[in-house]
Amino acid sequence: MEHIGKTLSMGWIWPFALLLLSIALVPLRFPHWWEKNSNKGIVSFLLSLPVAILFLGLDYHHLIHTATEYFSFIVLLLSLFVISGGIVLRGDLKATPFVNTAFLAVGAVLANFIGTTGASMLLIRPLLRTNFERKKTTHIPIFFIFIVSNIGGLLTPLGDPPLFLGYLRGVPFTWTFRLLPIWVVAVGLVLLTFYIFDYLAVKKELPEDIACDSTHVAPLQMCGKINFLFLGGVIVAIILAGVFEQRGINPTPWRELVMLAMTALSYTCTQKELHEENKFSFGPIIEVAVLFAGIFVTMVPALLILRERGGEFGITRPWQFFWMSGGLSSFLDNAPTYLTYLSLGQGVTETLKAQGAVLTTVAAQGGNISEILLVAVSAGSVCMGANSYIGNGPNFMVKSIAEDTGLKMPSFFGYMVYSCLILVPIFILITFIFFNPFM
Repeated sequence: MEHIGKTLSMGWIWPFALLLLSIALVPLRFPHWWEKNSNKGIVSFLLSLPVAILFLGLDYHHLIHTATEYFSFIVLLLSLFVISGGIVLRGDLKATPFVNTAFLAVGAVLANFIGTTGASMLLIRPLLRTNFERKKTTHIPIFFIFIVSNIGGLLTPLGDPPLFLGYLRGVPFTWTFRLLPIWVVAVGLVLLTFYIFDYLAVKKELPEDIACDSTHVAPLQMCGKINFLFLGGVIVAIILAGVFEQRGINPTPWRELVMLAMTALSYTCTQKELHEENKFSFGPIIEVAVLFAGIFVTMVPALLILRERGGEFGITRPWQFFWMSGGLSSFLDNAPTYLTYLSLGQGVTETLKAQGAVLTTVAAQGGNISEILLVAVSAGSVCMGANSYIGNGPNFMVKSIAEDTGLKMPSFFGYMVYSCLILVPIFILITFIFFNPFM
């Protein structure tokens, strides 16, 4: 059954596609119904059930492998979510363009260590508090989503879920450092654009608002610092797991047990008032666990088909992978999008090698993939998750927190006006610099 993807009907991609469309569209049409995790679970279960039945009779090893990946994936997200939820950054700095830009720059770096979700939850409240006295601030959470919640997490598997899934699929932990040039260009250009926006916005502020801001300055104070110890434990577990894998030793479940231990220690050692100040609850991570259970099951036939027949789809160039993985990540979840195009890239790589092409490849489960294609998929999936509110998990969380403070955020399509005007030109420039579209 090694080449099961060659015989599967294309119709088996539909459960995966329908689940992703449900995640993207149902919240817009039936927002109150979708709020309940039990309803998400019903949708996830019903769409994944036919696929589970198929592979229980066809080749149950694929389901076992998927369940193992799902377990590792959820444990990492849980650990980063709980540990970052125990860290509180208090204070109120002077709301200048330089200070705000520094906030975003720090978030872009921090996202690679505690994830885009962790960095977003840690920094968004103090940033909004710093700018509370100003009136022209709608652009601030928008750029925060661009940088901290998405593009910033491009450098490590800890940064964004797609890259961690790649790591679970055998991509070396340190391989993502290869993405540093793209990270520098993307983060640098968005930060520069933000500084200009914020500089012009400050010029429009009333003098009394600027004066009021100056009277509410308080130094930053970080509480819950012990959680950095537990975060270090998670990072060490992942790094050591990579060493064991290189020696042919399966790190599961020991890696995950260490992460769970760090999670439990963080939750019990963190003072209750810190969790309350962060408005911490397990609701968001339960939502992710419920939806991704269905995603991991339904994507099995899709990934097998793409891996075995990827060369048939006519998508062979890096710029195509960059924009197609990014386009889907803009409206669907970027983690399964990454795996979809990773598998497609593996199929394309095999086809190109059979045609005599000489390629630099990266080893991954299911077959090697051309390095430039993996770069394109990684950059597209992570960076373009910023194009809409539903492109990446933290996006809507940041929007909700901003609205809780009384800030009026743009509508779904209003936000996309910002992303199209600011991000799309930057992504076009990245295409010409890193993924020559004329080749």
